[in-house]
Amino acid sequence: MTPAQLVPVVLWMTGALLSFSAMAVSIRELARVLGIFEILTLRSAFGAVVLLAIGLVHRELLRTISLRSIWLHLMRNSVHFAAQVAWATSITLLPLATVFALEFTMPAWTAMLASLFLHERMTPSRIGAVVLGFIGVLVIIRPGLESFWPAAFLVLAAAFGYAISLTATKRLTATETTFGIVFWMNLMQLPMNLAGSDPLFVLKLGTDNILPMIGIGVAGLASHYCLSNAFRAGEATLVVPLDFLRIPLIALVGWWLYGEALDLFVFAGAGLIISGVLWNLRAETAKPAKVHRDAA
Repeated sequence: MTPAQLVPVVLWMTGALLSFSAMAVSIRELARVLGIFEILTLRSAFGAVVLLAIGLVHRELLRTISLRSIWLHLMRNSVHFAAQVAWATSITLLPLATVFALEFTMPAWTAMLASLFLHERMTPSRIGAVVLGFIGVLVIIRPGLESFWPAAFLVLAAAFGYAISLTATKRLTATETTFGIVFWMNLMQLPMNLAGSDPLFVLKLGTDNILPMIGIGVAGLASHYCLSNAFRAGEATLVVPLDFLRIPLIALVGWWLYGEALDLFVFAGAGLIISGVLWNLRAETAKPAKVHRDAA
């Protein structure tokens, strides 16, 4: 890859990294006055309004939305909703670096689920990613020691839920557009979040909450938009290692804004998890490309 080709990848990944960090900080700040469901209501409402506005401008996008896979959409979005609640709650209970490190167990969960439900083969590298991920988790949460965090299981549950959602998304992409998948996600999750919210929760908000409100809305869409464009601009072998910079970045943010200690165990455990992911990624990309023929 030439320097000219590398620049867009780095720029898109910079946007993604900043967005993920902004979202975590916005959730923690809004949690001072709002409940988790109310915070996620703001995110879903912002996403639904923006996507609807885009659809009204580009009518061809609205025409791609269909009901043919509505039950799979509902299953995916219900699980993703539960995972979001667990992840957002963990942001308020754990050091930010710990949350982000444990979240990277998602590829290991995804590999296992893909083997069970999509009948994908568990290769040595995929098994290695699962094993190293499990050992990395033990290093981070340190069961039996005084520093053990029971809330860490919330992050693991969230990562498992995200893996289920990712597996369902993989199946949906066979028949659905990206716009349709994201549209149904925001539309379905909005009433789910509203059900757990105070109907008048917006009255709790003041002018000092404007910045985190903007952060949760913009970062919620921008993070995935930037990440998707990074994968489109460059190969996974370049994008995924850059994505791992989330951990040291959020660790510095937590240290700077909240005085959170830079825990060596978190970095050691994250290193094991990342090693497994990179091992599997390298093995997957080294496989000879298969020739696919479109069905007539």
